[in-house]
Amino acid sequence: MDNANGPLSGVTVVSLEQAVSAPLCTRTLADLGARVVKVENPDGGDFARHYDRVVNGMAAHFIWLNRSKQSVALDLKSDAGRQILRRLLRQADAFVTNLAPGATSRLGLDPATLAAEFPQLVSCEISGYGQGGPLSGKRAYDLLAQAESGACSITGWPDAPAKPGPPMADSCTGLYAAISILAALQERHRTGQGASIAVSLFDAMVELMGYPLTWSRYSGADQIPVGLGSPAVAPYGAYPTSDGHTVVLGTTNDNEWKRLANELLKRPDLATADRYRRGSDRVTYRAELDRAIAAWCAEHTLADIQAAADAAGIGNARYNTTTDVVAHPHLTARNRWREVDSPVGPVTTVLPPPIIAGSEPVLGPIPDLGEHTEQVLGALGLDESEIRALRAAGAFGRPAADDRSEVDRDPREGVRHGS
Repeated sequence: MDNANGPLSGVTVVSLEQAVSAPLCTRTLADLGARVVKVENPDGGDFARHYDRVVNGMAAHFIWLNRSKQSVALDLKSDAGRQILRRLLRQADAFVTNLAPGATSRLGLDPATLAAEFPQLVSCEISGYGQGGPLSGKRAYDLLAQAESGACSITGWPDAPAKPGPPMADSCTGLYAAISILAALQERHRTGQGASIAVSLFDAMVELMGYPLTWSRYSGADQIPVGLGSPAVAPYGAYPTSDGHTVVLGTTNDNEWKRLANELLKRPDLATADRYRRGSDRVTYRAELDRAIAAWCAEHTLADIQAAADAAGIGNARYNTTTDVVAHPHLTARNRWREVDSPVGPVTTVLPPPIIAGSEPVLGPIPDLGEHTEQVLGALGLDESEIRALRAAGAFGRPAADDRSEVDRDPREGVRHGS
């Protein structure tokens, strides 16, 4: 779609993307008004289309990440398909990829070639591990990057490590990519030159691990996961209530601890005890404090605990499941849900986080595979006869009377799954 509203109106982004990281990057730009042309393999398209069929036959990942985009089906093994892609890039402002290691070079889309051929273009290549290291040639999925970066070692419990639930590596990499593209587009206003950007899942996760890695570097020890808590502060965790719920209570400094002990627990002896005076002491004696708080919470309802905590200025939350959040009254009161169109009819999606005064996010339809191919080619100046000739040449996949066996393979020679 041609997004006429939003601060990025007039910006065109072309993508070769799959799964989460690059699609979240480009959807973020589309939410802000950019026109995003998503180039897909004619044989199935973005494999995230087929992760499940839970949304009226479409996949939840694809619904989440692909609103407001134009889908163009191109066979990039064909000369005609590659020529069309280059025509798109000549008119584009940004180009985003998350292909398997070496795939952009095999397609002639490596950073050096792009900079020479399209000097105006801001190109962003998302990879698993970045260039120049022993892992650079490895495939990467969200879980693999989280495991390699140490994130799984500080999640869960000491004898039960876990992957953080959301795709943190994919998501944060996509957002870092979007931030970098915006910065490069701003710089282009000054210099007239595009830029080459590289962002990796591993580097994004190492950045998010900044606190625990700094702690380990200077302590010489591994941090130990504490489940629904934090190794940095205590008391800070989840406690069952008398009415069957779970409340999460947190303190982050000495004054909050004193208020929690005095005003919630009614335990001035805990507030003044030397063994709990400093934050590092409370971390040492976490188990003792958790027992005291758990005993108090077990005697009170969730509503009473939250009311008392709010009155005392103590951070608190209800532990919710995903179905709880779907019906969350805070989202409903703030009108955070919207309907967008899709190939399977209207579907519900949540608004993007940024609220920009005077600007509404662009929430366009979710595209069917190749839905906008002819529309986009027409905007490039191709007429119907030229489009028919390109189709006969295999630009959009197997021609009707063509039985070339090669077209059944992935045109991108192995896109990195899960990133």
